[in-house]
Amino acid sequence: MARPDPGDRRTLTLRRSYPDPVEDVWAAFTDPARLARWFGTYTGTGRPGGTVELTITGEVDAGGAVADPVTVTIHECAPPHRLVVEVPDPDGQAWHIEVDLAPAGRGAELVFTQRLTPGLGAADVEAGWNWYLDRLEASLHGTEMPDWSAYAPG
Repeated sequence: MARPDPGDRRTLTLRRSYPDPVEDVWAAFTDPARLARWFGTYTGTGRPGGTVELTITGEVDAGGAVADPVTVTIHECAPPHRLVVEVPDPDGQAWHIEVDLAPAGRGAELVFTQRLTPGLGAADVEAGWNWYLDRLEASLHGTEMPDWSAYAPG
């Protein structure tokens, strides 16, 4: 659900529960091989204040090509609980994304937050991240990846 954010921005917040330990879910976000299973690949050494080159491989265009790599800035990295990054978008703006993980019994609670930049539709972004977070869950459990057509708005 999108909620108002100070500074005339909107914020999308998604919450998920996983039966997996926090460390396992964290690794799915930060280990290059694990991230590649559901979202994309990156090169470089992630650290606060550093950057990595990210290629989103979860999406392909009609010709089967993936997006060009982008330079992602890491603002916070506190394993295995908090990751804050900025991902540039094609419009020259940046997506501010926060991943917060907390233990919940034997599993993990995820709070995923993205500030929505002007002109970015909340419904499209929410559908995309729901699809990706379902892909994350499929990667954690070795199940079939969900089909985007079930998530596409409109």
